Amino acid sequence: MISTAEKIERRLRERFAPAHLEIADESAKHVGHAGAATGGGHYACLIVAEGFRGRAAVERHRAVYEALGDLMKREVHALALTTLDPEEWSRRVG
Repeated sequence: MISTAEKIERRLRERFAPAHLEIADESAKHVGHAGAATGGGHYACLIVAEGFRGRAAVERHRAVYEALGDLMKREVHALALTTLDPEEWSRRVG
């Protein structure tokens, strides 16, 4: 069975062809949280994609939420996003 983190990764790779992508399942940190009771997990995502260049953070996040579609309604309760273009990523990693 494919995990939710793997589903997230597949969809983001298909949509954005990222230069760098990290998905972390942080659900264990949120045991007892209301969202955990309904089965939705907590995830953190760092995605670096050329398609983010020149776009505001809110536009980038909307694009990610759109790519994840139905996962955001059932399998993902919370998603912490870091969305960067390759130049921004390069400045961060030195």
